Amino acid sequence: MATYGYARVSSSSQSLAIQQEALRSAGCDVIRCEKATGTKLEGRTELETIIQFARAEDSITVTRIDRLARSVGDLAAIVSRLEAKGVSLKVLEQPVDTSTAAGRCFLQMLGVFAEFETAIRRERQLEGVAKAKAEGVYRGRKPSIDGDRIKALASQGMGATAIAKELNVARASVYRLLNGAPGGSAGR
Repeated sequence: MATYGYARVSSSSQSLAIQQEALRSAGCDVIRCEKATGTKLEGRTELETIIQFARAEDSITVTRIDRLARSVGDLAAIVSRLEAKGVSLKVLEQPVDTSTAAGRCFLQMLGVFAEFETAIRRERQLEGVAKAKAEGVYRGRKPSIDGDRIKALASQGMGATAIAKELNVARASVYRLLNGAPGGSAGR
C-alpha cells in the first residue's frame, strides 16, 4: 500500500515548494509535480502517470482539491477512475478521504465550489475587459502577424503558401488577412 502525492501550480512563476513540503509531511512515498492549468485534464502528464501507476489500496494525496481539478466534471472523472482501481483520494486542507462516505460527500461539495470560483473569476475578468474597452484603455492583444507585409508580398505576386512559409505563419492567417476578415486586419 503506497501513498502518492500530487502537487500542481498553474504557471511557471509559481512555486511548488509549500505543496511538496506538506505532502512529504503527510507521509507521501512518491510526489509528482507539474506546472499546468487545472481547468482541463489534457496535458497533465504527471497526474496521468500517478493515476495509471496507483494500484488497489494505494492512495493519492493533494493539498487542496483545486490542485486536482477546477470543475465538477473533471473531479468526478478523476475520482471515478481512482475508485474503479480501488485507489482512495485524500485532501490535506479539507476533510476529504474517499475511503469514507462523508469524505466522498464533502469532495462533491468542494468540487462544486471550485467550479463556481473559476466561473466567478472568469466573469470578473470579462467585466474588467469590458470596462477597459469602454474607457478606451483595452485594445486587445497586439497583432502577431504583420498584415502590411503580407499585403506587400501578395502585391509582388507571391502566393499564400509562399507568404506563410516566408513569415512562418499559418496559411489560413494569410488568407484571413488578404480577404479582410474581421480580426485579421493589421490595423486593429
